[in-house]
Order: sequence, then C-alpha cells, then structure tokens
Amino acid sequence: MRRSHRVLAPAVPVALLLPLATACGGEDGKNGAGGPSKTVTVTVGYQSKTINTVTAGTLLRSLGYFEEELAARGKREGVTYKVDWQDYATGAPITAQMTAGKIDIGSMGDFPLLINAARGKELKQPTRLVSVTGYNLRGGLNTVVTAPDSTLESLAGLRGKKVSTSVGSAADGTLVRALQRAGIDPEKGIQKLNQQPSVGASALQAGSVDALSQFVAWPGQLAYEGRAKPLYDGAELNLPTFHGVTVRQRFATERPGVLDDFLKAQQRATDHLRAKPVAAAESVAKETGLPAEVVYLYNGANGIATFDPALRPELIAALKEDVPVLKAAKLVQDVDVDAFVDPEPLKRAAGTAYPKAAAPRAELWLKGQDSTRSFDSPRELLKAAKAAGDGVRAAYVPDAVTGTLWYADKAVWVAEGTELRAFVAPSTAKAYAGQHAGARIIGHAEAVALATAS
Repeated sequence: MRRSHRVLAPAVPVALLLPLATACGGEDGKNGAGGPSKTVTVTVGYQSKTINTVTAGTLLRSLGYFEEELAARGKREGVTYKVDWQDYATGAPITAQMTAGKIDIGSMGDFPLLINAARGKELKQPTRLVSVTGYNLRGGLNTVVTAPDSTLESLAGLRGKKVSTSVGSAADGTLVRALQRAGIDPEKGIQKLNQQPSVGASALQAGSVDALSQFVAWPGQLAYEGRAKPLYDGAELNLPTFHGVTVRQRFATERPGVLDDFLKAQQRATDHLRAKPVAAAESVAKETGLPAEVVYLYNGANGIATFDPALRPELIAALKEDVPVLKAAKLVQDVDVDAFVDPEPLKRAAGTAYPKAAAPRAELWLKGQDSTRSFDSPRELLKAAKAAGDGVRAAYVPDAVTGTLWYADKAVWVAEGTELRAFVAPSTAKAYAGQHAGARIIGHAEAVALATAS
C-alpha cells in the first residue's frame, strides 16, 4: 500500500477557529500563539492501476484539485486539512478500512461497491455511493484473456480448465455471466482460482492457469506486452459496468462540505481528462508505471471507458442486476441499492448531467504528438498508419460489433468485400464471418495490404 500526506495550512486568525471534530487520522494541536489549532485528515482509498477510477484517484491526486478545494475551505474555517491517499490493488481492502472507520472516501468497481454496501450495513458503518468515475454501457471494461499461444478460441473451451479471477470483482461477475450464457456452470464447470490480478497474470504466463478474467487495465496491459490475447470481450454481455465513489455515511453527515469539495475536484479532474486525454494518459502512466498506450486505450478520447460522475439511471439499474450474482456466490445476503445510492451530494456539488457517450472511432497516436487523429473507418486508419511508418505510437480500432476499442495490430480482422472490420476476440469475428457470405478472417498484415491497395 502506498500512502501520501498533503497538508494545507490555515490562513485565518485563531479567533475564527470553528469547533470541528477531526476526521479519521486527524489530530488536535497548538498554534504558534499558544491557542488550539485544528488539523483534519481526510483519508482517501483508491486503486492507482484500476485506471478508470483515475478521476477520483491517480489523476485527481496528481492534479492536486482536492487539496486546492480543501485549502480554500481551510482558509475560510481556520482549519488545516490534510489528505492521506492510500493506494490498493482492489476494492476489498478499501472496504475493510472503511468499515473500520479508517478510510473516509473510496473508489471501486460495481461488484465491490455492493459488497461495500453490505459490509457497511452489517458492521454498522454504513456507506453511500455518491458518484461514478468511468463506465462502459456494454461491459467492455472486463475481458477474459488466454496465453498468446493458447489454442482456445471460445468460452466453450474453458470447460474443466483452470481460470484465474478475483472473486467478488466486476471481472468475476463478467466471467460468471459469460460462462452461464455459454452453458457452463461457473462454479462446477471450471476450476476457478481466486487470485489478485498480478498473481493471476503471473499464473497465466507460467502456464498454471488456462485463462484470466480481469478488469481494466490488466487485459489491455497483458495484450500490449504480448503476454496474453483476448478470448472474450466483456462487452458481448451488453450489460453496463462501472466504477464509483463511496463514502462513509458518518463522514458525509459530519463533513458534507468536505465531500462536496471532493466531488467538485472529481468533476474538475474529469473535465481535465476530457480536454487533454493524451496529457492525462501520460500523467497516469508516469504515476502508475503502466504504458501510456495502455492507459489511453481505456481513458482516451474514444477509449473503452467513458468518464462522467453522474449516477446514470442505467448504471444504477445494472447495479441492481448484479446483486443476484453476488448472492448466488454467497458474498452478500442482500443489498438495498436504492438506499445505498445517494445522488444529493453530487447534485449539490456539481449538478447532474447525462452526456451521451460518443460513438467509438478508430484513432491514431503518432510519436511526439500531444493529440491524436480519429478516422471514420478502420481502412482509413490502416492507410494512415502505413503512411506514418515508424512514426506510429499506437493505433486503435473499435470492435465492429461491441464497439470496444482495441489495438489495431492485435485485433482479429475480417474482410467483407471492400470493407475491413476489426474484432477484439476470435469468437466474435468467427460469428460475424459465419453470418455474412463472403466474409473471411485475415491477419493484420493482409488487412493493411488491402487497405492500402487502392
């Protein structure tokens, strides 16, 4: 776990100090004049490498917007605010710390959010969902991948095989639902290994598991590094998945203004990411050690994740559909989603809007450029990439069916007459080719040749 403290000093006379209780980790002290001073610590749990939470975590932290909002509040109130950023690999330890009263605000995926709600109620430390970070309305943030040399081509091949995932995560939810649709019992039909993402990635590389089901950004990173290839695109489920921000109810009640400041800061970080997606990707890459090309795959202008704090109705509806999956896995008894979701703080701090997600487009990122070029078709992208030669940093294409963005050189290509279509997973490409006379699966090199032939 990585921790960081940032202190924002008061700038008003002692006489104006207000009798505020400290947040978790806060301490009372004395000021230079011998009177009492107040330090309030706000503890934020985040997942630096779960990169569609960056507007409430990695990017927000690097931009310093939350500290700026708190500094302004501290100046008004005569209080020193300190932010304790705590970095975790998954949502489970954040929930554990929140229910122990040690983390005030946390971000995690949809399935962990429900566990957060359930544990908070059980342990009498209730929490509330107050905003969203990134989402994909079809479920494209989760992917099942196999080793590069695997002969598996569809989920049907996983029957009896070893599959690594993180039980209780959104990726596990995708795996369960996908297997059910494929007619495989998700508990008895495979050998499921409950592992941290990094452990599962190592197991896949070592050959001790046959497949890995994980959330952003693990599938994209492994594929980019040539250590995995997609077997199943989570967007085939066509069920929304998202990450969001949860807060301890007691903290929200005692310090509504601080929560407002966090949500204002999150909105500012969201605006920054939208306005400067390449710079944001480079920043997150620097902070996390992830390749910027992987970060941009998810967080770019046409990325897999759409960023907006609004608690969209379709996301809340999807959250309710997730409850039975967790109940079947005996991870929760029940969750009152309507009681868990609290839209008022976001309305108060940033207003409510439901912008329409942009239609996915092919995108080309050239070396040395701080912006990208978008194209209306994969053919145009391939022609431009061929012309740029060694100047290409990354080329992305949307899946022809699901819209999930993927690396052009790692996509499965289908030629249909003069049209070129890209797919994330081979099963989707085969299904499309089987339904369209004359369509055939080709390699990336042949796709480039066809695109540049005329």
